[in-house]
Order: sequence, then C-alpha cells, then structure tokens
Amino acid sequence: MALLTHLLVCVFGMGSWVAINGLWVELPLLVTELPESWNLPSYLTVVIQLANIGPLLVTLLHRFRPGCLPEVPVIFAVLVVGTVACVLFAFLWHVTSPVLGGHHSIAFIVLTFFLALVDCTSSVTFLPFMSRLPPPYLTTFFVGEGFSGLLPALVALAQGSGITTCVNVTETPGTTWSPGTTTGTHVTQEWASAEMAGSAGSLESRYLPARFSPLVFFLLLSFMMACCLAAFFLLQHQARGQPGSIEDLLSSQVTLHSIRPQEGKDVGPLGPVDGPGGTGRSEKKASRHRPAQLAFIYTLVAFVNALTNGVLPSVQTYSCLPYGPVAYHLSSALSSVASPLACLLSMFLPSRSLPFLGVLTVLGTSFGAYNMAMAAMSPCPLLQGHWGGEVLIVFSWVLYAGCLSYIKVMLGVILRDRSRSALLWCGAAVQLGSLLGALLMFPLVNVLQLFSSADYCSLHCSA
Repeated sequence: MALLTHLLVCVFGMGSWVAINGLWVELPLLVTELPESWNLPSYLTVVIQLANIGPLLVTLLHRFRPGCLPEVPVIFAVLVVGTVACVLFAFLWHVTSPVLGGHHSIAFIVLTFFLALVDCTSSVTFLPFMSRLPPPYLTTFFVGEGFSGLLPALVALAQGSGITTCVNVTETPGTTWSPGTTTGTHVTQEWASAEMAGSAGSLESRYLPARFSPLVFFLLLSFMMACCLAAFFLLQHQARGQPGSIEDLLSSQVTLHSIRPQEGKDVGPLGPVDGPGGTGRSEKKASRHRPAQLAFIYTLVAFVNALTNGVLPSVQTYSCLPYGPVAYHLSSALSSVASPLACLLSMFLPSRSLPFLGVLTVLGTSFGAYNMAMAAMSPCPLLQGHWGGEVLIVFSWVLYAGCLSYIKVMLGVILRDRSRSALLWCGAAVQLGSLLGALLMFPLVNVLQLFSSADYCSLHCSA
C-alpha cells in the first residue's frame, strides 16, 4: 500500500505544472500556424503571469477569511478545469477571431489563461494538502513535479517538435540579415543574406515536419491531467479504506482554516507519523527555526524559483543554440531528467542544514551564472564551435537544475514539518519568485533586446 501511495502521489504531483510545460515545448509547431507567429511566446508570458490572481486570491482568503475555502473541492475543481481546458485546446488551438482589424488566437489565449490559473493555483493548494501525508510522500510529490516537465518534453521529442536541419539555399543580392526573436525555451530565425555582389549558396536552419499533429499532443496532455485527477480520487478512496486513519483525508470538512501548526502528530493515510514516544517531535523541529531563519528559508524559496521558473528559462536558447541543436536538446532533456533524480536523491541523502543548503544555492547559482554569461555572449560564447564548449554548457545546465531541485525539495520538507500553513506560504513564495523572475527577464529579452541570436548553420565566430 505504501508503494501504491507513492505512485499516486507522484502522478498527483505531475499534474501541478504538466499543462503549461507541455504548452511551452509545443510552441515551435504552434507559431508556424497561428497569426501571432513568434510574438506568441510574449503573449503567453503576460497571460501566465496574470493567472497569479489564483494563488493570490487563495492566500488572501486564507489570511483574512480562514475556513471559507474548502481545500479538497478546490483541488478537484482545479484538476477538472485543467483536464477540460487541455481537451478544448486539442480542438480549438488553431481557431482565430477578428480583433482590431486583424485575426488573433483569442481561444488559444483564453485557454492558456485557464491552464496557467490551474498550474499557478496548484502551488498553494497541492502543497498544503501534502502536509496531511507522512514526510516521505512530500519528496515523492516533488519527484512527480519534476516529471511534469520531463514527460511533455519526451512527447515533444518523439513528435519532432523544434528539430532543425541545415539546408543549402541561394542568396539574392541586396538583402539583409536580421535576427529573430527568442523567448522561453524556443528560438526562430528570420534569415536573409548579407549584401553581396552576386548570388551564392549558404546554409540555413529549417524545421523538420512533425511526426504527429498538435491535436494528438494536446490529447496526450489531457490524458496526463486526467491521470492526475484519478490519482487524487484514489488517494481519497485509499484513505477512507484505512481503519487506522484518524481523519478522512478527502473529507470536504478539510479546509484552509485547518492550516495551522500541528501539535505532536502528523496524520496520513497510513496513520499517525509519530509513533509511541514521538509526541511533540514535529513541534520541536518547528521551534528550532527563529523568525530570521524562516525569513531566510522563504527568501531562498522565492530566489530559487525565480531562477528556475523565470530567469534562466528565458535565455536557454541564447545560451545553448550557439553550440548547435544537439547541445540545446541535450541540455533541455538532461536537465529535465536531473530534476526528478535530484528529488529522488533527497530521499536517500536528506540534509536540513540551512548553511549546507545556502552553500548549495551558491553552487547552483554559479552554474546558472555561467549559463547566463554564455547567453549574454550569444551568438559567439566561449568555445563556440569546439566540442568542449558543448560539453560544458550541457553539464552546466544539468548541474544547475539538479542543485536547485534538491534545494526546493529540502526547503519544502523543512516547512512541512513546521505546519500546513508554512506550506501554503511556501507555495505563495514559489509563485512570487516565479513572477518576479519573469517580470525581470521579459523587458530584457523582448523590449531592450539585450540578447542576440543568429542562425547556427551560417554562424561564423572569430577565434
């Protein structure tokens, strides 16, 4: 039963961000069909940040009207809306509407808002719910959250989304080259030849046709969300079947009003966490953290999520694509694998030491700083055109993702031992950090255009 519970919790955690992550990895195909073209990611960034109204509302209600928001029905509503929105995406993603003299993807943008509302709100609803399970299940939840980025990426890889090849084209005299725009984790180039005395041949990057359509991709995404909904339902059913349970895990009486420091025992589907003689252990753990230490923990949560959800994803293409499409795809795929592996590592080698987590944050940030520096030097970063540069950038992204994922899990475990309210504020810090990271990078990338891109196939950097 414990193994089954771990599996259900992992699938439940996967539903936290699988919808939005799936949307981002599908963008290289969507931008070729929708009228917004490569301005579409800029729209998505704004829409996703507007969806933070969801966690803001939940947090304010918890603070000023405790008890008015039932926790379990809210989670059910969130998962149902996410599943239905994914199904509608499959059939409406290409529908356009006339607005202000032009055609725009209104249905796509509205459905994106609902998907983002689901995923953002999950940060302040799923985490408090997980405090009702014994501590090891919280780590499993973060493993599932890591899979929310890995599984859509694997599906997109099987689909052939964003795969490019170099083709020989003929250049025409009198045309100019202009860089395309880049955002999120995707890139496109609007390439024309430099002015020349006559026509000549050159290499260009071209996207290869996909193996299956966005319709199939979004239906697969809907299936993942439906699995998350089913996992949550089975978690409730399993809890009701446990004779030793003190509280019904899925009772609608469980509300955000009950989010308060636990005294002595943690109750989960397998019964109380503390055994005989363990009364007050969680309370003692919580009492160790002074206000200054709690402020440090929440600041660390916001900072780490600002890097992983807002700052670094905005420049991954600038950081990796100058080394070639292989380096880009390896860094994306392997960093997605590193996240759940780091969560699994925290189950066997946990460390709650704040100084250690602080040092690990500095180490992970150092790898992130290297990635950012290479993005700032784009399109000619260090060791561009050398195999050593490709190896360094891939390893840097993998170690950056692994270090910060481990930190996020251990901070969540520390706050889980304090109280369910601490986990709610942890979710709020996650969303605040992600919001600040995105708001910082959006003008730098899309308005000030501090990062430069170029076509890898025709790129020539001086030694």
